[in-house]
Amino acid sequence: MSTQDSGLQRGLKNRHIQLIAMGGAIGTGLFLGSAHVIQSAGPATILGYAICGFVAYLIMRQLGDMIVHEPVAGSLSYFSDKYWGPFAGFLAGWNYWILYVLVAMTELTAIATFIQYWWPMIPAWLIVLVFFTIVTVINLANVRFYGESEFWLAMIKVLAVISMILFGLYLLFSADANSTASIQNLWQHDGFFPHGFSGMFFMLAFMLFAFGGIELIGMTAAEAENPAKNIPKAINQVVWRILVFYVASLAIILSLVPWNQLQLGSLDQSPFVMIFNQLGISWAAHLLNFVILTAAISVYNSGMYGNSRMLYSLAIQGNAPQVFKRLNRQGVPIPAVIFSSTLIFGCVLLNYFVPEKALKNLMYVAVTGLVLNWALISLTHLRFIKQMKAQHIQRGYPALWSPLSNILVLIFIAMILYIMWQEGLKTSVMLIPVWIAVVYLMYRLLKPKAVE
Repeated sequence: MSTQDSGLQRGLKNRHIQLIAMGGAIGTGLFLGSAHVIQSAGPATILGYAICGFVAYLIMRQLGDMIVHEPVAGSLSYFSDKYWGPFAGFLAGWNYWILYVLVAMTELTAIATFIQYWWPMIPAWLIVLVFFTIVTVINLANVRFYGESEFWLAMIKVLAVISMILFGLYLLFSADANSTASIQNLWQHDGFFPHGFSGMFFMLAFMLFAFGGIELIGMTAAEAENPAKNIPKAINQVVWRILVFYVASLAIILSLVPWNQLQLGSLDQSPFVMIFNQLGISWAAHLLNFVILTAAISVYNSGMYGNSRMLYSLAIQGNAPQVFKRLNRQGVPIPAVIFSSTLIFGCVLLNYFVPEKALKNLMYVAVTGLVLNWALISLTHLRFIKQMKAQHIQRGYPALWSPLSNILVLIFIAMILYIMWQEGLKTSVMLIPVWIAVVYLMYRLLKPKAVE
């Protein structure tokens, strides 16, 4: 076993790992962000999420292939360094870290939106500050405590989505002649593609954000019990469950009320809550808002965990200041947690100065980091399989259709960048080479000997 694992404790069981990954992906992208997508794509939203979910599965299998071979902390950064080179590892680690700082800030902002559904008079920055404090404290505790907190937070939303699907089916099958509920709503109102195929195609970049976080399984590798067994099990089970949750739940709500009659005024509204309001079932809307709130807290909690472990891994590799590899007696990287949370605190300031634009801006910038992160996974995996074949090493959990799946993933990522460019997100796309250049500068400053 790698020395990467030496200080962390293997306190995460299979149920923790599955719910951490599921918790990372079922959040704002499904419950909140889908409002914007539905307005643009109509019922074709269902197909769009299915496509993104399938690509996410291919990427997870590629990451899982490397993790099962060597279950270490900060998996992507470690693998990029080992199979590609020092700068690739440096870039992968720091990109992952900044990505989850942005994801955490996005979820914190979403939490304020859900609280204001009940108490609109409370300022967003104050709500953000309260939940920022709570989640930081959770992550300063031992890993088993974190695992339990995330297990139950994620369990609430998973059970809620299942309940919503069942309740939606009941409303569909018990609907009378005067009801708007009908499965025909999926194709009757200007068709399945009401704005043409392009209406869905140009929303794929936004849908992709919904699956950001699923790769958190990689961050659990060094703290998982029996990773060779539990990691593949978690990947196989989590991905199809998430896909079912997204596709089934969206199909249900788009059947209950025609997509063009959904009263979605802005991005900062949940179609899941709004639809039950429209149907006059206010208790369901309030209950669902509570569930969506726990979903956002769960993703934030997972993001904070991933942040601290990546920073710890970067320090172990010599890619970050050595203070971040310090652990307390419970095996928690305290300095890494505190530093990550300090950056996330910027979300409080963002919500204080520009609360009306905070969520949208954070989502778009986070997609940029996610695209680069997924590209690095696929490219690193190509080098990994090349080395495994050269050394005639049998892999324990080979990726699906590789290397064809890697090519498919990279084509999809190039397509997402094209969509972002066409949809007025040129700044986000241009940020990628700028960000790589900034990281290279950091690399030269922190590791001058490596580039001489």
